Amino acid sequence: MIDLKRILLPTDFSAYSEQAMTYACAFAEQFDAELHLLHVLQDLVAIVPEPGVAFPPPGDYMGEMKTSAEQALAQLPDPEWAAGRTIVRETRQGPPFLEIIRYAKEQEIDMIVLGTHGRGGLAHVLLGSVAEKVVRKAPCPVLTVRPGEHEFVMP
Repeated sequence: MIDLKRILLPTDFSAYSEQAMTYACAFAEQFDAELHLLHVLQDLVAIVPEPGVAFPPPGDYMGEMKTSAEQALAQLPDPEWAAGRTIVRETRQGPPFLEIIRYAKEQEIDMIVLGTHGRGGLAHVLLGSVAEKVVRKAPCPVLTVRPGEHEFVMP
């Protein structure tokens, strides 16, 4: 018997993550499970192609990014759906796939629901795939939701 107590939805606030949220909420509702929302702020060093090419923005750039992410997470999921449910919201900093896996282990997550960008070919080779790395390293089952594919959940 499958028993899901904690479901993790990593989000980058994109339409892909929003589509995955539909599935995560449906599973959380079906199993009366906690829904964990995680946003990972990528280190500035990882975003800049070469060290020294760009200077960090003035002020507390990462602090502002974290505050903005926390405000966005507070709006998810739909307040009507969220009423009376256990929702855990977390923001972390680091390589996204690593922080997702680390969080899943720490919180003993039973399933990860993750949106994919559906890149193929050269874009996939150059940019890599957070979803692919999570699937390979996750301590629990991972449901990946591709854009534009068959939907099982009624909106």
